[in-house]
Amino acid sequence: MTGTWRNWAGNQRATGLTVLAPAGTEGIAAEVRAAAAVGRRVTALGSGHSFSGIGRPDDVALALHRHAGLVGVDDDGLVTVQAGMPLHRLNAELAARGWALTNLGDVDRQTVAGALSTGTHGTGARFGGLATQVRALDLVTADGTVLRCSPDEHPDVFSAARVGLGALGVLSTVTLQAVPAFALRAEEGPARLPDLLEAFGEVMTATDHVEFYWFPHTDRCLTKRNTRVPLDEVAPLGRGRAFWDDEVLANAGFAAVVAAGRRVPALVPPLARFSAGALGARTYTDVAHRVFVSRRRVRFREMEYAVPREAAPEVLAELRRVVDAGAERVPFPVEVRVAAADDVPLSTASGRDTAYVAVHVPARDPSGGWFAAFEAIAGAAGGRPHWGKLHGLDAAALAGRYPRFGEFTALRERLDPVGVFANAHLDRVLGPVGAGVAATWGGGPLS
Repeated sequence: MTGTWRNWAGNQRATGLTVLAPAGTEGIAAEVRAAAAVGRRVTALGSGHSFSGIGRPDDVALALHRHAGLVGVDDDGLVTVQAGMPLHRLNAELAARGWALTNLGDVDRQTVAGALSTGTHGTGARFGGLATQVRALDLVTADGTVLRCSPDEHPDVFSAARVGLGALGVLSTVTLQAVPAFALRAEEGPARLPDLLEAFGEVMTATDHVEFYWFPHTDRCLTKRNTRVPLDEVAPLGRGRAFWDDEVLANAGFAAVVAAGRRVPALVPPLARFSAGALGARTYTDVAHRVFVSRRRVRFREMEYAVPREAAPEVLAELRRVVDAGAERVPFPVEVRVAAADDVPLSTASGRDTAYVAVHVPARDPSGGWFAAFEAIAGAAGGRPHWGKLHGLDAAALAGRYPRFGEFTALRERLDPVGVFANAHLDRVLGPVGAGVAATWGGGPLS
C-alpha cells in the first residue's frame, strides 16, 4: 500500500511510500530481494524516535509490527527476539520470567532494531549501551541473504552491525544477554552545577547509574543516583506521589512552562528558576526498568554529543558561558550521563569512557544558535553525535571522530554495493555507495 510517515517529534516526514509488513525472516528477505531487483531503496521502520533523518524512508518502507515476537529465553538469560519488538514489551516479557536488561535508556518506545541501530544507551560508568548486550543477530543483506552473525560467525559483520545505522541490512532477530531481575534504589535531589563540575569524576562514579539535569539560566541541577539492589527491597512511590511528580509536575506542569516561554521568551529565565525548584528530593526502590524509564509527553527536538569523560566539565562550563552571555533562551534542562568504553566500531563510546551531554528545544521551535553553539563546543572536545539525534556533521568530519570509521564503510560497500539501504541522511554521514556499479547489480539504477 501507499503511505506516509513521520517521526515522534514531527520534524521528519515522508510521503508516497510503498509500505510493506512482512512476517518472519524469510518474509523480510523476500521483500528486500524484490525491491533490490528493480533498483528500489528499502528502509526498515522503527518507532520514529530518532530526530535525525537516519530512519526516514524514501521508497519502500518495511513495517516490522508483524515481526515483533519473543523467540525464546534460555536458562543462561540469552533472550532472542524478533527485531521489531519494542523495548517496553521486551522488558515486560523478561520481568515475567525473572530476567532484565542490565542497562536501559530513559525511553522504552523504540524497537529493538531501532534502538540498536542508533546506539541507544543509558547511564552508568561501568556499563555500556544496549549494543554491548548483543550476543548474536540475524541480518538480511541487500541481495536477500540472511547472515547469522556472532563472535564466531561473520564476526566482522557482527561487530559492526551492533550499531549498524540501518546501513548494513535489516536486523531480523537479535540475541541479548539478560541478567537476573533486579531493583534500583533511586535517590533524587537538588545540587549546584559548580559543585557537580568540580567533582565530576567522583559524582558520576558514586554509584551504579548516575545522571543529572542542569537548568540553564540557573546554577541548579536535579541529580539521579540509582543503585542496584535485590528485588526483595522494592518499595515504590505511592500512586499519588508518583502521579504528582511524574505526570503533573514533570509533564503537564513542564508543558505549561515551555508553552509560556514560547509565547513570551523573556519569561524563560524566571521559569527555569521555578522549574528547578519544583522537583524536590525523593527516594524510592522499584523494579529496574520502571526506574530507568521516564515518560516524555512534552515533544522536543534533541542534539546529544558523546565526549571524552574528562572533557565533560569544560563542555558544560562553556555551555553555561553561552547562556550567561544572554544570547539564548533555553527552556529545557541539559541532560548529562556517562557510559563505559566499548569495542563497537560506530558506538559513540567506542574506545573511550564517555560522557553524554544532551540539549533540547521545543519540537516546533527553531533551535536558534543553541544547537550551533553546543555543536561547536562539543566538536572542539572531539565529540561524537548520537546517530539518532540532530547534528550537522558529514562523513568527512565523522571519519576523524571514529578510528574505525573506514572499517565500517568498507563493510557497507561489500554488503550493500548499490545502496539498497541508503537514504539521504546515510549518504551524508557515511558517504554515498555504489558509484559505477548500479548497472551490473540488482536490475537497474536506484530510484
